[in-house]
Order: sequence, then C-alpha cells, then structure tokens
Amino acid sequence: MSDKEGVDQLVLHYKELKEEIHKVIIGQDEVVDQVLISIFSRAHCLLVGVPGLAKTLLVNTIAETLGLSFNRIQFTPDLMPSDIVGSEILDESKQFKFIKGPLFSNVILADEINRTPPKTQSALLEAMQERRVTTAGKTFDLPAPFFVLATQNPIEQEGTYPLPEAQLDRFMFNVWVDYPSYIEELAIVKSTTSDNKVTLKKVLSGEQIIDYQDLIRRIPVADNVLEYAVQLVAKTRIGNPNAPKITTDFITWGAGPRASQYLIIGAKCHAALRGRYSPDIDDVKTVAKAILRHRLVRNYRAEAEGYSMDQIIEELL
Repeated sequence: MSDKEGVDQLVLHYKELKEEIHKVIIGQDEVVDQVLISIFSRAHCLLVGVPGLAKTLLVNTIAETLGLSFNRIQFTPDLMPSDIVGSEILDESKQFKFIKGPLFSNVILADEINRTPPKTQSALLEAMQERRVTTAGKTFDLPAPFFVLATQNPIEQEGTYPLPEAQLDRFMFNVWVDYPSYIEELAIVKSTTSDNKVTLKKVLSGEQIIDYQDLIRRIPVADNVLEYAVQLVAKTRIGNPNAPKITTDFITWGAGPRASQYLIIGAKCHAALRGRYSPDIDDVKTVAKAILRHRLVRNYRAEAEGYSMDQIIEELL
C-alpha cells in the first residue's frame, strides 16, 4: 500500500474512532483531536482541567476503542517509584524475580501527576523518553505502542509537586479541558442519569497504530513550513535578534528545539487526519498553542498585567 493510500485509510479510521469516542464523550471535540494527534505522533499528552470534566473517562474510552492494554495510576504523595515500575521479589526457588508494575501497559493514565514527589515523577522520565525502564541494573522494554496521558488539576495547589521543566517538555501537548457548553451539559446529564449502556468496538490494533505512526513520519514537509515552525520557536527566546517586543516584555524562558520537532510532527498529523498529504503553515498554527503553552515561562510583569500564556502565543503567531 502506498503512503497516499495509507493517509486515505487513516482518515477513515480517524472518523470511525471519533464516532466511537463520542458515543461516550459528549463535546470536547478539540481535546479528543489533540489526544489522537499525540497518539499518532508517538508522543505523550498532559490534560489540565478541573475535576469532573471526564478526563479519566476520555482516556479510558480511547484505550478501549484502540484495543490497547490500559492502566490507571493514581498519583499520591506516598507513591514510590517501585509502585509504578515494579520490583524484584525472592521466589520459591530463592531466585530474584522481577514483578512488572502498572507502567508495563500500552496506555498509562497518570492521574493527578503533580500530587506525587519528584522521585516518583522522575521514574516516568526514562519510560516516556526511552520507552524502557531500568531497575536493579536491568533494562526492560515497555510494550509498543506506549503513551502516557497525564492529568493535572489547576486548582488546589496545596501539597502538590509542580512538574519540572524537563518533564513538562516530554509532553507533546498541554491540553486545556474546559467546561462543556449548555447544550453539551444537558446531553451529558441526560445520558449519564439514565440506564444507557454503550458498547464500544475496537477500531484499531496496536500494530496498525505503529504503522500509522511510521506513516506520519514519512509525510513530506515543504521548506517554508519547516522554516515557519523553527522561526516561531526562535521568536520565543530572549536574546534572539528576531524576538518581538512581547517576548522581551513578558517571557523569562523560551521553548527548546523539541518544540520545533513537535510543531512539525503535529502539523503532519493534523494534515493527514484531514486527508491532506503534506502540512501547511495553518496546520502548524493549529497545534502551536497546545505545544508551546507549557514550554514558555511568563515573567511577573505578564502575570501583573493579566497576560495569559495563550494570549502571548496568539501574538507570536
């Protein structure tokens, strides 16, 4: 099958996936879109929103429609690295045996990731970047495909451990999960307060997802789109000759090269899911906010003048 036919097939599977997901999830179209883009881009996603907005249900539903193994890890202050990675035990034959932890699954929901200490958060670092874990001097590969979809509550920051920049950078998207509209909330209440059982069908297998991830990487990109993405990221850095006034006024730290990589991968995937065989600058702009909002650091002046991260990115675009 040619890459062109592969993109056409991906579009059909994507539409089918969204139909299945929306049997359970009402609204949140942009959120579903961004989570699926991160999955097909072989990347990880951070979902930020207040409690009760179906973040956990969304991840669970997506895992079910993709026919992948799924584990939810509830991050708490007393969680240890061995609780998620696994540990060695002495079996009956007096041999040490490694018992795999919940991290050994295709889809990991890291619930309230900022509620656990840095030691446990960092246990995710190697897993997210290398797709493997090291324990007791031995390295174990994680199953493929592998995604971490983490959630974070933007309120109640007491007793939390904010994610370090190095770990935030490992997430392709920072997705803001907002309140539903009035019509959507009516539909949610109607469907969840009745005896309405939904059966989801598996749309894709793990092998197909890996094939589509490889396909996305092979999609060609025009030089002007590459240049736009790299220039956009460079504009976020203080000291860059092309940095606009808003950068020097409101930003302390800009985005690194990983942001440029994700802008291109995200743009490729966004274009492919819409049946186009190469991305344009509009595709880069569409994914830019979710990719940049957790990579830029606002200064005190931006906070004092009420400039949100999204407003700053909007001006940069």
